[in-house]
Amino acid sequence: MSRLLPALLACAVLAACAATPSADERGRGDAPISNATGAALDAAIAGPWRDPRNVARDVHRHPKETLRFFGVDADDTVIEITPGGGWYAEILAPYLRERGRYVAAVWDDAIPGQPQYRYDLNARLRARFAAAPAVYGTPEVRVFDPKAPVFGPPASADVVLTFRNVHNWVSDGNAEAYFRAFFDVLKEGGTLGVVDHRARPGTDLATMKKSGYLTEALVIGLAQQAGFVLEARSEINANPKDTTDHPNGVWTLPPTRRHDPADAARYEAIGESDRMTLRFRKPRRD
Repeated sequence: MSRLLPALLACAVLAACAATPSADERGRGDAPISNATGAALDAAIAGPWRDPRNVARDVHRHPKETLRFFGVDADDTVIEITPGGGWYAEILAPYLRERGRYVAAVWDDAIPGQPQYRYDLNARLRARFAAAPAVYGTPEVRVFDPKAPVFGPPASADVVLTFRNVHNWVSDGNAEAYFRAFFDVLKEGGTLGVVDHRARPGTDLATMKKSGYLTEALVIGLAQQAGFVLEARSEINANPKDTTDHPNGVWTLPPTRRHDPADAARYEAIGESDRMTLRFRKPRRD
């Protein structure tokens, strides 16, 4: 990965330009969703089971608009990659409970020597699902090896979603393996939805790894190299107040807030990071 990323940086700019979406695709870009599904999504977002601290972040994360843009229907099989504290799981699992299937893909607990937070997050996610089956149904917590990720049987998922993870894989040097695994697990015509912190165009790789912000060109290049087609991108999760040049990278901003207490008002006024929102498609053979 370390040898290939510089080449990706160079070719991704050309690839991104060649696949530049239309003006409509740069807008809200909602994929068609039925009225029934729309009501089900509204109900899941408004669910009283959601942590109030998570609800407070809706203004930054725009769950309704984001999931509509990705075209997540209530009867889909959806794999969310490393859902962390379960922010989207609180919405997706109830939304898919009756007609679809929610799969939380998490780091394999059986692999020793991982950061402790991974074990803690996995335990809390399982406990959350087990404590409220009437809310979440029976979602699957599916483990994978972060060094050789596989997310399920080939062509078994309608949608793969990843929120604010790609920068970690780029930093670890295994982003290509993740995108190949996404391609493998998706059905033909399936959707890959990506949200991540957005760097300014032309930002170098070292700065991206340090700051946690990635260029759209790099992410598009990774997806296209795996076989995906860029279908649309949206400004749903954009934040023009974010200059992306903070002393502790993206972690300076909420919700991490890695900054001096004296600077709290400044960073709260900015809010959460500027984020790209990209929708990719696995091509059909026909």
